[in-house]
Amino acid sequence: MLAVVQRVREAKVVVEGRTVGAIGQGLLALVCAERGDTEAQAGKLLAKLLKLRIFSDEAGKMNRSVQDVAGGLLVVSQFTLAADTSGGNRPSFTNAAAPEEGRRLYDYFVARARAAHPVVQTGEFAADMQVHLVNDGPVTIPVTVR
Repeated sequence: MLAVVQRVREAKVVVEGRTVGAIGQGLLALVCAERGDTEAQAGKLLAKLLKLRIFSDEAGKMNRSVQDVAGGLLVVSQFTLAADTSGGNRPSFTNAAAPEEGRRLYDYFVARARAAHPVVQTGEFAADMQVHLVNDGPVTIPVTVR
C-alpha cells in the first residue's frame, strides 16, 4: 500500500459543497491500495503513519508522532498514487487495486484507524473530492509498505 502524508495545521475534504471530513493539526493521509495488497499491509501502513515522527518537539526537531501531539488523522482514498507514467504522457493506473478491493482495503484501514486513534476523519471513497489543507512546514512524505 502507498500513502502520501502531509503534516497539516488544518485540512478538510469537500464533496458537492459539503464538508465530509475535517481536522485541525495532524496528518492528511492520501492512501492507495495496489493490486495484491492485503489487510496485513494496511495494518502495517497504519502503524507506520501513527508512529511517524514528523512533528516538532521542544527543541524544534521532528521527533513526535501524530499520537504524541494528539493530532487528527484525515484519510483520503487516492488511487492515482498508483500511477505509472513511464510509458508516455497519460498515466496508467493498472497497478491500482480494482475498485471493490480498493474500497474494502480503504474501509479496513479506516476502521483500524478509528480503533487505534481518537480523531479520524475521512473523505468519500470514489467521490470527486476537493481537499483543502494548510501544509505545516511544508512536510510531505511518501510512505510505502510491502
